[in-house]
Amino acid sequence: MLEQLAHNFPLWTSLIAITLAQLLKVPWNYTITRQWDWNWSYSSGGMPSGHTSAVTSLATSIGLTSGWNSPAFAIATIFGIIVMYDATGVRRQAGMHAQVLNQLAEDFSLLLREIRHLNEKPSSETRIKLKEILGHKPIEVFTGAWFGTLVAILMYFIWY
Repeated sequence: MLEQLAHNFPLWTSLIAITLAQLLKVPWNYTITRQWDWNWSYSSGGMPSGHTSAVTSLATSIGLTSGWNSPAFAIATIFGIIVMYDATGVRRQAGMHAQVLNQLAEDFSLLLREIRHLNEKPSSETRIKLKEILGHKPIEVFTGAWFGTLVAILMYFIWY
Protein backbone atom coordinates (compact mmCIF):
# COMPACT_ATOMS: atom_id res chain seq x y z
CA MET A 1 0.00 0.00 0.00
CA LEU A 2 2.76 2.47 0.90
CA GLU A 3 4.51 1.72 -2.35
CA GLN A 4 1.32 2.46 -4.26
CA LEU A 5 0.97 5.79 -2.44
CA ALA A 6 4.60 6.62 -3.14
CA HIS A 7 3.96 6.18 -6.88
CA ASN A 8 0.66 8.08 -7.02
CA PHE A 9 1.58 10.91 -9.38
CA PRO A 10 -1.70 12.89 -9.07
CA LEU A 11 -1.58 12.76 -5.28
CA TRP A 12 2.02 13.99 -5.00
CA THR A 13 1.53 16.62 -7.67
CA SER A 14 -1.46 18.06 -5.79
CA LEU A 15 0.36 18.01 -2.46
CA ILE A 16 3.37 19.76 -3.98
CA ALA A 17 1.14 22.35 -5.68
CA ILE A 18 -0.79 23.25 -2.52
CA THR A 19 2.41 23.36 -0.44
CA LEU A 20 4.19 25.64 -2.92
CA ALA A 21 1.13 27.87 -3.33
CA GLN A 22 0.79 28.25 0.44
CA LEU A 23 4.49 29.05 0.79
CA LEU A 24 4.29 31.60 -2.05
CA LYS A 25 1.74 33.57 -0.02
CA VAL A 26 4.48 34.62 2.41
CA PRO A 27 6.74 36.49 -0.06
CA TRP A 28 3.70 37.76 -1.97
CA ASN A 29 2.33 39.40 1.16
CA TYR A 30 5.79 40.69 2.04
CA THR A 31 5.83 42.63 -1.22
CA ILE A 32 2.54 44.25 -0.20
CA THR A 33 3.07 44.85 3.54
CA ARG A 34 6.90 44.81 3.85
CA GLN A 35 6.46 42.45 6.81
CA TRP A 36 7.24 38.75 6.93
CA ASP A 37 4.16 36.92 8.19
CA TRP A 38 4.57 33.15 8.14
CA ASN A 39 0.92 32.72 9.19
CA TRP A 40 0.07 33.11 5.50
CA SER A 41 1.68 29.74 4.83
CA TYR A 42 -1.28 27.97 6.40
CA SER A 43 -4.11 30.44 6.01
CA SER A 44 -7.05 30.26 3.65
CA GLY A 45 -7.47 33.18 1.31
CA GLY A 46 -4.75 35.25 -0.28
CA MET A 47 -2.65 35.03 -3.42
CA PRO A 48 -2.47 32.45 -4.94
CA SER A 49 -5.30 30.14 -3.98
CA GLY A 50 -3.75 26.97 -2.57
CA HIS A 51 -7.00 25.03 -2.81
CA THR A 52 -7.35 25.96 -6.47
CA SER A 53 -3.72 25.04 -7.12
CA ALA A 54 -4.32 21.62 -5.59
CA VAL A 55 -7.48 20.80 -7.54
CA THR A 56 -6.20 22.09 -10.89
CA SER A 57 -2.94 20.18 -10.51
CA LEU A 58 -4.97 17.09 -9.57
CA ALA A 59 -7.19 17.39 -12.64
CA THR A 60 -4.26 18.18 -14.94
CA SER A 61 -2.14 15.30 -13.65
CA ILE A 62 -5.06 12.89 -14.06
CA GLY A 63 -5.65 14.19 -17.57
CA LEU A 64 -1.98 13.73 -18.43
CA THR A 65 -1.78 10.19 -17.05
CA SER A 66 -5.27 8.71 -17.48
CA GLY A 67 -6.43 10.65 -20.51
CA TRP A 68 -8.51 13.77 -20.98
CA ASN A 69 -11.59 11.64 -21.65
CA SER A 70 -11.26 9.48 -18.53
CA PRO A 71 -13.96 9.41 -15.84
CA ALA A 72 -11.31 10.30 -13.22
CA PHE A 73 -10.45 13.50 -15.12
CA ALA A 74 -14.14 14.40 -15.33
CA ILE A 75 -14.59 13.87 -11.58
CA ALA A 76 -11.47 15.90 -10.71
CA THR A 77 -12.54 18.72 -13.05
CA ILE A 78 -16.05 19.00 -11.58
CA PHE A 79 -14.57 18.81 -8.09
CA GLY A 80 -12.17 21.63 -9.04
CA ILE A 81 -14.94 23.82 -10.43
CA ILE A 82 -16.91 23.42 -7.21
CA VAL A 83 -13.86 24.31 -5.08
CA MET A 84 -13.11 27.41 -7.19
CA TYR A 85 -16.75 28.53 -7.16
CA ASP A 86 -16.88 28.08 -3.40
CA ALA A 87 -13.62 30.03 -2.91
CA THR A 88 -14.86 33.07 -4.83
CA GLY A 89 -18.47 32.82 -3.73
CA VAL A 90 -19.53 31.38 -0.40
CA ARG A 91 -16.19 31.60 1.42
CA ARG A 92 -15.49 35.12 0.14
CA GLN A 93 -18.95 36.30 1.24
CA ALA A 94 -18.47 34.66 4.65
CA GLY A 95 -15.23 36.61 5.05
CA MET A 96 -16.99 39.85 4.14
CA HIS A 97 -19.70 39.09 6.70
CA ALA A 98 -17.01 38.42 9.31
CA GLN A 99 -15.53 41.88 8.65
CA VAL A 100 -18.89 43.54 9.20
CA LEU A 101 -19.64 41.50 12.33
CA ASN A 102 -16.20 42.23 13.79
CA GLN A 103 -16.70 45.95 13.18
CA LEU A 104 -20.17 45.87 14.75
CA ALA A 105 -18.83 44.06 17.82
CA GLU A 106 -15.98 46.58 18.15
CA ASP A 107 -18.34 49.55 17.73
CA PHE A 108 -20.78 48.12 20.27
CA SER A 109 -17.99 47.54 22.78
CA LEU A 110 -16.75 51.11 22.30
CA LEU A 111 -20.28 52.45 22.73
CA LEU A 112 -20.72 50.56 26.00
CA ARG A 113 -17.42 51.93 27.31
CA GLU A 114 -18.43 55.48 26.40
CA ILE A 115 -21.83 55.05 28.02
CA ARG A 116 -20.24 53.85 31.24
CA HIS A 117 -17.69 56.70 31.12
CA LEU A 118 -14.85 54.36 31.83
CA ASN A 119 -11.71 56.43 32.22
CA GLU A 120 -9.55 53.44 32.98
CA LYS A 121 -7.66 51.28 30.56
CA PRO A 122 -9.78 48.80 28.65
CA SER A 123 -10.17 45.58 30.56
CA SER A 124 -8.38 42.50 29.43
CA GLU A 125 -11.61 41.00 28.23
CA THR A 126 -10.95 38.66 25.38
CA ARG A 127 -13.34 38.65 22.51
CA ILE A 128 -13.10 36.05 19.81
CA LYS A 129 -12.60 37.80 16.51
CA LEU A 130 -14.02 36.08 13.46
CA LYS A 131 -11.58 35.15 10.71
CA GLU A 132 -12.06 37.63 7.89
CA ILE A 133 -9.89 36.16 5.13
CA LEU A 134 -11.74 33.02 4.14
CA GLY A 135 -12.21 33.18 0.40
CA HIS A 136 -10.51 34.57 -2.65
CA LYS A 137 -10.81 37.34 -5.18
CA PRO A 138 -11.26 35.96 -8.70
CA ILE A 139 -7.68 36.91 -9.65
CA GLU A 140 -6.34 34.84 -6.73
CA VAL A 141 -8.30 31.79 -7.93
CA PHE A 142 -7.25 32.40 -11.55
CA THR A 143 -3.59 32.62 -10.50
CA GLY A 144 -3.95 29.49 -8.37
CA ALA A 145 -5.45 27.63 -11.35
CA TRP A 146 -2.57 28.57 -13.62
CA PHE A 147 -0.04 27.76 -10.91
CA GLY A 148 -1.57 24.31 -10.25
CA THR A 149 -1.67 23.49 -13.95
CA LEU A 150 1.95 24.58 -14.38
CA VAL A 151 3.08 22.50 -11.40
CA ALA A 152 1.34 19.41 -12.83
CA ILE A 153 2.94 19.86 -16.24
CA LEU A 154 6.41 20.42 -14.77
CA MET A 155 6.01 17.46 -12.41
CA TYR A 156 4.91 15.27 -15.33
CA PHE A 157 8.18 15.94 -17.15
CA ILE A 158 10.18 15.33 -13.96
CA TRP A 159 8.22 12.23 -12.88
CA TYR A 160 8.09 10.43 -16.23
